[in-house]
Amino acid sequence: MADTSVLADAAPRPAPTSLLTAVLNRVVIAVPYLWLLFFFLIPFIIVFKISLSQTAIAMPPYTPVFGLDTLWEALGELSFDNYLWLTEDPLYFNAYISSVVIAAISTFLTLLVGFPIAYGMARAPSAIRPTLLMLVILPFWTSFLIRVYAWIGILKPEGLLNQLLMTLHVIDEPLVILNTHTAIFIGIVYSYLPFMILPLYSSLEKMDYSLIEAAQDLGCPPISAFWKITFPLSLPGVVAGCMLVFIPAVGEFVIPDLLGGSQTLMIGRTLWNEFFNNRDWPVSSAVAVILLLLLIVPIMIFQNAQAKAQEQGR
Repeated sequence: MADTSVLADAAPRPAPTSLLTAVLNRVVIAVPYLWLLFFFLIPFIIVFKISLSQTAIAMPPYTPVFGLDTLWEALGELSFDNYLWLTEDPLYFNAYISSVVIAAISTFLTLLVGFPIAYGMARAPSAIRPTLLMLVILPFWTSFLIRVYAWIGILKPEGLLNQLLMTLHVIDEPLVILNTHTAIFIGIVYSYLPFMILPLYSSLEKMDYSLIEAAQDLGCPPISAFWKITFPLSLPGVVAGCMLVFIPAVGEFVIPDLLGGSQTLMIGRTLWNEFFNNRDWPVSSAVAVILLLLLIVPIMIFQNAQAKAQEQGR
């Protein structure tokens, strides 16, 4: 017994510094989870609860009102009628499809415009790269709404673009661009271009360009070298940039409303009309929940597939 106690006393104890480091590591890991809890999960639960309620002439305009004292009674009145209503009205289905199509085309156009810019920035001399980055970020210093309004003055029939083209005798009559899908594409590409350029630049800057030189020395044409070396190595930036553009573009409201006109059918505008014009918060909450699921589920599936591919590669 005496020997056992001596061995126990002689056993090494964790240093206070290591314990502090372990606690700090756990705190650092917990911060993003707490952030998601308070700013994503809890708001999502509140919106989902409203989507299961019924419209009422009250403030707020739905019932049951959430409260801890009436929780059990409120749960008994929840229903999925609002989700069934969305399946019966083709307006919402068409709005979802139109939003996804417009966002997908806009994302593709943004990638076409952003990739050459990011590639040129990555191949530029290191001394001027910070200046180029500042020029990309500079539009964020101006209000988003002001930048979109500026495009109205550019794209309208008597705007700057038509005046320039008519002055150069390129066209005889003003082009009708405003209040069309073309104006929406222009507005989304312009507004979200930095979200595409920055991830692409981050991937392209880290790329080993000696691989391209080796491929060219072996007789590989520049176009083949791009598709076989540059583009595959930049795929992480491409995926990140496309997600950063596609996700907000699906629910975009300001750009379609100002540049696309009243006839533009997108889910962001439909959501706004349900909230503020019809004051149907339960239906609009159901629309928002489905939109969120349509965006979150494919992203989670893709991330799981990427993780499995990386594990198999190892």
